[in-house]
Amino acid sequence: MEEKDLVLGNLVRAMNTLSNCPEFACLVPEVRVNLVYALPDPHSPQDVAAIEGRITAVRGVPHASGMPDFGVSDHMARLIIQVRQTQPEIRAGINFKCNAGIIEVVKAYCAEKGYSFGDIDRTTEPAEVAGEDGSSMPWKIAQLIDRFGAVPHLFYEGDGWGKEPLFVAIGRNAVEVAEIASDIARRHARSG
Repeated sequence: MEEKDLVLGNLVRAMNTLSNCPEFACLVPEVRVNLVYALPDPHSPQDVAAIEGRITAVRGVPHASGMPDFGVSDHMARLIIQVRQTQPEIRAGINFKCNAGIIEVVKAYCAEKGYSFGDIDRTTEPAEVAGEDGSSMPWKIAQLIDRFGAVPHLFYEGDGWGKEPLFVAIGRNAVEVAEIASDIARRHARSG
């Protein structure tokens, strides 16, 4: 089977994982959820597959706005490509809502699972990086590596001007990150 088909199939399975976790609907941010999975050697967003139109919540259940396809994500695709420069085993990522309660749940989850945890302080982002579209990703990844030695399994981007705080989970494939996000969603639902 062709590698692209394997990536797309994994994304379908990952989306099924999220759809079967109604608790995840509470972690859908205003910008919606981006779930991405890259080919083994991605060079551009065209080499990264995602759910077209992102993932939203419909009637309290996570719902894919479209089918998985290549080249339909920009931000998260660039994030995975950037992370892979120092951590080539990472091929997938998902973003979800961030607030004080979710931060505490994710910290406890990471401690229990042995996952690394980190954050990006957007208030320290240089104006020349923040102002140019697409130029903040290398800065963000460099900040994580400088502070934590590598990009953590789970990290969040705090408040920034015009930016919604978001968590990101990274992993080897889309099913892995969807399972992490679903587990966190269930724990968050129980904690509230």
